[in-house]
Amino acid sequence: MHIAPLRPEDRARWEVLARGYKAFYETPTSDAQYELTWERLLAHDGIAGLGATLDGRLVGIAHYLFHTTIWAPKTCYLQDLYTDADVRGRGIARALIEALAREARDQGAQRLYWHTRSSNTVARALYDKVAAHTGFIRYERPLDAA
Repeated sequence: MHIAPLRPEDRARWEVLARGYKAFYETPTSDAQYELTWERLLAHDGIAGLGATLDGRLVGIAHYLFHTTIWAPKTCYLQDLYTDADVRGRGIARALIEALAREARDQGAQRLYWHTRSSNTVARALYDKVAAHTGFIRYERPLDAA
């Protein structure tokens, strides 16, 4: 397995994985948004991505960003983490998290955090091994134009 920043040649497989992620979380996204997101990932336009390659095939992705908080000058947020169903249980997600943790430390971030659904028991089994659940509940308010 090899973990590295996403590269232009990852485009087709990245979209398969990104679409799988968006389908899992039931958050429809337009073709134009996939294209824009890919362009932003490659340009490091405030966001970045890692890819996990196994036997020459992209099988996992992690999208992340750095931001400031009131109490820390730099924090790393893992926004999306997804692996192909046919390679789950082989350490891909853990390797992506560990690589991102190294990157976050190298960038001077004080913490790495992410969210998942409470019902995502498969992912949470891994997350409980590599991080601490802090007990927070997330609320979200859409800010549409109306």
